Amino acid sequence: MSEKESSCSSCSVQSCPGEAKGQGCGTVENHLSHIRNKVLVMSGKGGVGKSSTAVNLALALAAEDNAVGLLDIDIHGPSVPKMLGLDDAKPQFTEQGVVPVSYEGMKVMSVGFYLEKADDALIWRGPAKTGAIQQLIADVDWGYLDYLIVDCPPGTGDEPLSVAQALGTVDGAVVVTTPQEVALIDVRKSITFCKQLKMPVVGIVENMSGLLCPHCNEVVEIFKRGGGEELAKELQVPFLSRIPIDPAMVHAGDSGAPYLVANPDSVDLQANRPPRQLVVCCAAPSRPRHPDRRPAEDGLKTAPAAHGNPGP
Repeated sequence: MSEKESSCSSCSVQSCPGEAKGQGCGTVENHLSHIRNKVLVMSGKGGVGKSSTAVNLALALAAEDNAVGLLDIDIHGPSVPKMLGLDDAKPQFTEQGVVPVSYEGMKVMSVGFYLEKADDALIWRGPAKTGAIQQLIADVDWGYLDYLIVDCPPGTGDEPLSVAQALGTVDGAVVVTTPQEVALIDVRKSITFCKQLKMPVVGIVENMSGLLCPHCNEVVEIFKRGGGEELAKELQVPFLSRIPIDPAMVHAGDSGAPYLVANPDSVDLQANRPPRQLVVCCAAPSRPRHPDRRPAEDGLKTAPAAHGNPGP
């Protein structure tokens, strides 16, 4: 049988799992089946830097030659379009599904792309939000990805639960906090949420951890320091790293030029380089490999060659 005859009618990839079931690629299961690692970036509450962590983590993974998707599914506060300078971007629609927006080699999708104006409010009750989350995850045609980084809504309620359930298997969660006890109280709930859903916790990132004074080079502990690391020890989960307060990070988010794009050679923010724990914890060797995928290198789950890869 020729390659054309044995390919999926939707994505032109040989041995597509959806085609084998007579489904094609137009279902949520098959859109997600081409994704090797699904990682949630979570927080117990808003305002701790979850979105900036997700954006820079995705960019750092993409810079290491991974095929990366970034999904901003924070219904009431979609920040990714602003952070990436994609305020006016709109996804394309095809028979196979919604094609994500391309940015720096990544595929990006956000609730914000569907708003007519950035200051439009989505005044929805729980069922409407759950339906929107399920539809957004089901409709996006990601193609092959090594990593899908998901900027998850804060908290432990309907929205993050709907995200986790719609994604099916989640390979890990990165939990972002600030160091003070008020934030740590809610992070404990996020860790409990992950454990109850049997979702592996990749680790805790302590954001806004001290400010290096540009005048005296002394560290000012505005929100204290070390709270995230102590909590990680207490809960016996990995501590990934701490990110200091940096005016350059604030400017990057407001200007639409992410920190790692504007400062590609910087070593100041170690947590914005993908921590080795993320790669190790998310690259579970037990996941079955698609027949068309290249052999993994260095133990990582890698994407296949570009043939038949839908999307930009």
